[in-house]
Amino acid sequence: MGPVQNMKSSLKLVVHASRKESLCCDAGWKALAQEYGEISSCPQDYGLQLYPHPRYCDQFYKCENGTLTLESCENGLLFDGKGSVHNFCNYHWAVDCKDRTYELEKADRSESAYCPYLFGIFPISSGCETGYYRCAYGEAEIAECEKGLAYDERIHACNWPDLLIDENGCDPERVVGFTCPDPDSLPKGSLVQTFLPYPRYAVPGDCKRLITCVNGYPRLLTCGEYEAFNEYSLSCDSIDNVPNCK
Repeated sequence: MGPVQNMKSSLKLVVHASRKESLCCDAGWKALAQEYGEISSCPQDYGLQLYPHPRYCDQFYKCENGTLTLESCENGLLFDGKGSVHNFCNYHWAVDCKDRTYELEKADRSESAYCPYLFGIFPISSGCETGYYRCAYGEAEIAECEKGLAYDERIHACNWPDLLIDENGCDPERVVGFTCPDPDSLPKGSLVQTFLPYPRYAVPGDCKRLITCVNGYPRLLTCGEYEAFNEYSLSCDSIDNVPNCK
């Protein structure tokens, strides 16, 4: 029930099984680059190994069963050994290149009106949107945020709409579809009042979610797997204890 929608889950990025065998770059990509420099042959004869190019952030060396190739990331992507958006490369905004250099050229707008780069995640508009463009090879498709969230360009992910009021004019009540009651209007001693300053409410017709109010703005939360919202406790509970939830 975290505030930011996980993009890896949302976008269903492919994680190559062979990536587990690679020798890059979690703790010491810079040391690897300095150690190997510009590689002319593969240090190992079997398996898959990846090595950062010592100078260019958009290139890397790939050794596959002893065969060496110099690989280049697609437009909009850079190499850090951690991403697997395409061919082991990651979105450029997610990569810390250190002292490696790169050039990012905007894609030809005639190829796609929605993709500044051939690969990337981009806002649909400058306003409050509950989705975003996901671009691959210059082709854009709309990806929807999880229900109750809106796209936050600052983090390239979906976020609570009340955190985007000043950023892009988001209206949390419109996005969530709920208006938080005035706390002073809650019946004294009621169960909902005991959760102040974050009162909870049921979502009509949706027993797997609940609404909590934060600073007067609604947030839509989702119960965990095999759980449902119990209106008698105003909490997520085992689905076995919520017999009317299917």
